[in-house]
Amino acid sequence: MSSVVVESDVQLSLDSIRESLVRQEDTVVFSLIERAKFPLNSPAFEEPRCLDSGNSSSLTEFFVREIETIQAKVGRYDNPEENPFFLDNIPHSIFPTHKYPQVLYPKASSVNINKRLWDVYFKELLPLFVKPGDDGNYASTAASDLACLQAISRRIHYGKFVAEVKFRDAPHDYEPAIRSKDTEALMKLLTFEKVEEMVKKRVEKKAETFGQEVKCVSGDDESEKKYKVKPSLVSRIYGEWLIPLTKDVEVEYLLRRLD
Repeated sequence: MSSVVVESDVQLSLDSIRESLVRQEDTVVFSLIERAKFPLNSPAFEEPRCLDSGNSSSLTEFFVREIETIQAKVGRYDNPEENPFFLDNIPHSIFPTHKYPQVLYPKASSVNINKRLWDVYFKELLPLFVKPGDDGNYASTAASDLACLQAISRRIHYGKFVAEVKFRDAPHDYEPAIRSKDTEALMKLLTFEKVEEMVKKRVEKKAETFGQEVKCVSGDDESEKKYKVKPSLVSRIYGEWLIPLTKDVEVEYLLRRLD
């Protein structure tokens, strides 16, 4: 094993990781609810719209690139919890930034699946929870999409921290599979179906609580409750996309853990 070590005085445990993931659920659910205010507005992310003939990006891509540049200059991506979507676009911070402890193994920065997330979000997730249509409100839609993308990306890439603490707790369980590049064995070690089902139920309940249409009338019939985003759909998004993508990040991180 490499002589590089992570800082041992940092409090890193599955309990602290799970607490963070639970808080991140709030952000993800709220961002989905906010995005659902707008229709699909596909021209914002599918079509080149820039009047500058030298720029062929969509409005959303242009918006995200510009925002990431600004955020990088103030140190957002010095935080190991944050991962940019456009790696070729990231300048160094021009302000003093917090010195984050070396919790993750140094190879962690090479694990970034945001390109894949971008495609999944616009092609698979977005059409599920927003209405079809085009209201022309592309700038606000792009801002809302960025909020969703960053919240989901943070949740998915938090898998690096999950993988690190699991590896620390039982290195001898993981090392053989890492050395043999056995991704199936790693995925099996990382999968806890009871925990995943609990997460799915919890985010469904949060979507019910956060996204319920409030009516100030007495005797509301439970069957008449309306939601900004269907709660079962939020559970499905976690079950079919966010949790599997998080585990993919965990596997990718572990494959580099002994480099």
